[in-house]
Amino acid sequence: MSKARAHVFISGRVQGVFFRAYTQEAARARNIRGWVMNTRDRRVEAVLEGEKEQVEDMIKWCHRGSPLSQVHGVEVDWQEYTGEFGDFSVKYPW
Repeated sequence: MSKARAHVFISGRVQGVFFRAYTQEAARARNIRGWVMNTRDRRVEAVLEGEKEQVEDMIKWCHRGSPLSQVHGVEVDWQEYTGEFGDFSVKYPW
């Protein structure tokens, strides 16, 4: 299996709906490493690393999101896998 890394931005109604907590749970269930955080422009940003198939599945999950969210868009930037993360965490940038 090949490793992959995706830098993802999710837009829509994704803040104030437990999106980060559900993302963390979904990522850990797929053995994905990385992080998720809110951005100042009301999107959610995430870095996902793991087996390519699992990362792709996680991106599909991002299109659905948490039960209360309304996802309008998902931007994906595929990057080189680094293996720098030991877990999947929620970041608090401010």
